[in-house]
Amino acid sequence: LTKRIPQNPKYQHIKSRLDTGNSLTKYIEKLEEIKRNYRYKKDELFKRLKVTTFAQLVIQVASLSDETLEVSAKEIQKLEDGDTVISETDAELTLGTNGKGSPTEKPASPARFINNTGAGESYRSTLQSVISGVGELDIDKSLRKKPDANAKDTNAKDKPYPDCPFLLLDVRDRDAYDQCHIVGAHSYPIATLSRTMNPYTNSILEYKNAHGKIIILYDDDERLASQAATTMCERGFENLFMLSGGLKVVAQKVPEGLVTGSFPVSCQLATYTGSARKRVTPRETPARAENKWRFTAEDLQKIEYYLEEEQIPSDTAS
Repeated sequence: LTKRIPQNPKYQHIKSRLDTGNSLTKYIEKLEEIKRNYRYKKDELFKRLKVTTFAQLVIQVASLSDETLEVSAKEIQKLEDGDTVISETDAELTLGTNGKGSPTEKPASPARFINNTGAGESYRSTLQSVISGVGELDIDKSLRKKPDANAKDTNAKDKPYPDCPFLLLDVRDRDAYDQCHIVGAHSYPIATLSRTMNPYTNSILEYKNAHGKIIILYDDDERLASQAATTMCERGFENLFMLSGGLKVVAQKVPEGLVTGSFPVSCQLATYTGSARKRVTPRETPARAENKWRFTAEDLQKIEYYLEEEQIPSDTAS
């Protein structure tokens, strides 16, 4: 009975899906994971934010922003449709009167035309109608509005979310940021804090201790982020959070959807210790990060999928 069953190393990474409750094995595994991925210190001045909690926050912000964009797009479309109907009605009236007033009205005499104070404007509008065709000018104006509205929607998607409750800062150097970063993150190298003049951007000053808003710092493995968070907290930042584990834990928990570009090699090596689902194979030619500020519908689906795989409740606290 005391003889242990031999284990096949090929299947060591496969874990049971059945929750058997608390055990010493699970407790030891959790301690090993904390030592491997996190750098907890006593008397930390900053607060921590779990990767899974941040992913849930991203989904909520993106869904609310998309709903707002849909409502605004519908309102713009209604306004455009109303302008088109009005312009078509004006064109029909102009065609019926041949641009000279009501059908029953007699043509104005030259004397009345000269004595009219608005004669210059009337002559100019009549000449313009002859050049471009009666009623075509208003129709062209209404047609020009539609591309402008579409351009506004496209430009809005290329910018950060409006009234976003969090400001995400990447404290690594610029080269690492260009290679890989979380979507919507601003590059803020830790060396910027050492500046004597203007160490903070306008966005940081807007979010500093603002009601209902937080600032989140992250890096690869908490080495730089913990230093930057401690320095900023000592300088009076009270709404500062650090993303626990950084990109190293992001690669394990949510390997797709949150990040644009390819993970650093150090983060990819850390994923081999997990299950087969979380394993990420390093690419031969790593892709560069895109200038991406918002999550697509496909990104949000991937994030939700990995959150479901983690089996976390919707009201998980950080």
